[in-house]
Amino acid sequence: MRSILLTHAVVSLMVGGSDAFVPSRAFSQGRVGSLSQKRLSSPRKFPQVVVRSTDPTIELVENIELIGDDSAAFALEKQSLEDWIKFSAATGFVLISLSYLWFLPMGPHWGDTFLETTQSTIGTTDPALTIFSMLTIFAVCHSGLAGLRPYAEEIVGARAWRVLFACVSLPLALSCISYFVNHSHDGPRLWDVTGVPGLHGLFWITNFISFIFLYPSTFNLLEIAAIEKPQLHLWETGIIRITRHPQAVGQIMWCGAHTAWLGTPTAIAASSVLVLHHVYSMWHGDRRLKMKHGEAFEQVKARTSWVPFAAILDGRQQLPEDYYKEFLRGPYLLVVGGTTAAYFAHPFMQAGAALLKW
Repeated sequence: MRSILLTHAVVSLMVGGSDAFVPSRAFSQGRVGSLSQKRLSSPRKFPQVVVRSTDPTIELVENIELIGDDSAAFALEKQSLEDWIKFSAATGFVLISLSYLWFLPMGPHWGDTFLETTQSTIGTTDPALTIFSMLTIFAVCHSGLAGLRPYAEEIVGARAWRVLFACVSLPLALSCISYFVNHSHDGPRLWDVTGVPGLHGLFWITNFISFIFLYPSTFNLLEIAAIEKPQLHLWETGIIRITRHPQAVGQIMWCGAHTAWLGTPTAIAASSVLVLHHVYSMWHGDRRLKMKHGEAFEQVKARTSWVPFAAILDGRQQLPEDYYKEFLRGPYLLVVGGTTAAYFAHPFMQAGAALLKW
């Protein structure tokens, strides 16, 4: 279970729901449908239209006209080898540089300084209070930089701001993850359900499903690495039909399962900050989308919900008959494969975190 904990934490902390990374052309080519200039008086009444996805294997037949973007669309023939070489080089350089500056023994040990400064500020080395404080610092920096994005991009440009955002978020996120993995079992166990038959499997499945609730922006690697110009897209298909804030829903599932399984103060402290941060990100993300897309966002909001399946059950969201095809795409296959691989790689993840001796 720790492997799923670590993998989901990397994604959720780096992405932070709709507060953070946004999609690239590599996974979402252009807009689907058109923007309406007038707010619809009733979100339940839309003309039936046929919208062609950027994914050549799927045709979306809707009862409503799509206003936003097609989530997780990926066409191999539209990929540029040069872009992916640049992505590999840029990502490798950033990760190696940050590892040297933050973690590696031969570097300046900025990660140790971050941990020591945090603990000296709160006046204790208690693991629960430490992870609570570390995650709070991360949340303020992460959402704060996301909120400044519209203004900062006008000064330094979208790509430069993305690089700055990543250079701040990545080391803080990895520090929180490493510390939590090392200390998740510390402290008194307030309850113990590990002996209850079937619960381990139930929690494992819950965590696995939580990965499916990744915000579509997570899939757009070329924009995350600033190889392509980052944009703030208005997603509408795929997981967004189920919930407008999938990252928050997935994080709540993840936190609930791990806290119930671990039963320690450290797990409770970490989950508390993560859930609060993602609840805030729902408001923050909606606000930013409203600023960017205006009336188009209001129309998408009217036929979606943050509570999973609520808009579907009350009739505001009409699923196409072949809705399942919106998940049969490359990015989701990578999510499933990556989650499965992480489960078997968990000894290496734990060993890597232990090397920090935090």
